Amino acid sequence: MTYARLVDDAATAVDDALSGRARGIAARTSGSTGEPREVLLSGKALKASALATLDRLGGPAHWLLAVPADRIAGAMVHARVQVADASLTRIGDVPFTPDAFCRAADAMEPGRRYVSLVPTQVRRLLADPSGSQALASFDAVLVGGAAPGMELPANAIETYGMTETAGGCVYDGVPLPGVQVRTNADNRICIAGPTLADGYADSDNSAFTSAQGLRWFVTNDVGSWDGSLTIHGRADDVIITGGHNVHPSTVERAVAELPGVREAVAVGVPDPEWGERVAIVIDAPAPAPSLARMRDALDLPRHSLPRQVVVVRSVPRTEAGKIDRSAARALAAAADVKE
Repeated sequence: MTYARLVDDAATAVDDALSGRARGIAARTSGSTGEPREVLLSGKALKASALATLDRLGGPAHWLLAVPADRIAGAMVHARVQVADASLTRIGDVPFTPDAFCRAADAMEPGRRYVSLVPTQVRRLLADPSGSQALASFDAVLVGGAAPGMELPANAIETYGMTETAGGCVYDGVPLPGVQVRTNADNRICIAGPTLADGYADSDNSAFTSAQGLRWFVTNDVGSWDGSLTIHGRADDVIITGGHNVHPSTVERAVAELPGVREAVAVGVPDPEWGERVAIVIDAPAPAPSLARMRDALDLPRHSLPRQVVVVRSVPRTEAGKIDRSAARALAAAADVKE
């Protein structure tokens, strides 16, 4: 029995995995830190994740599919719908806009409603009066795929997870039922539980280890765990400047709160004096905040303050819609430095 590939037909692949016609699904990673890999997820893992989500949200509801179905977030929408025998409304093969979202929301069946979105989609909806109103009509809005970088609406839940964990497995810092979290000696976030993938299609499964009698997935994210999970960012994104470690997410959250900044990406760029300098790539309308004004306004340790600001029309993203840090780093490296 094989794993059905999401890229071939996502809805059929999920249905085959849940019904037992396939062993599971083969889902591509986002590729935000390198070449995408295919992750093998069993039908049992999909079902466990779907049931745990519905338990946390308070029961079944109708779903709006507004993310790509051939990625894990969209696949799990299909899985939750099938497990709960609920209805599914699709935005369709059109660019995501507030108008498209509103039309799809209006077409949904009456009753409880859920939707899964990425932060960029939420940001666009909140900036549009009709989109904001439509967003508020949902009983739960799952927001994942990246750090929000903004204050989320009251009905939103920040999710943490990845393809290897069948999507979001920690909601607002609290693991879903059956999921266990710890950090290792390197502060890497480790996850165990019934939602874990069987492994990778390329058979390199070194990220899966055994400890404390459990099978764990060792993520590339660093964080802290004290009964609630705090995510500091990816281990390979940590900026080492002047001997200090700077987590990009800390800088990004602070910069995103400045007036006029729609989105921010912090990256480390080679610097002859500091080893790496903290550079910030921002999506902001003219006139964008200057570096001097930004440094004065930010309540951050001195070593975390940006030493370069690059203004773009939109921050670079991967095909899956995640922030492309490599591209952002290249933009900063090629730009003039003005301290």
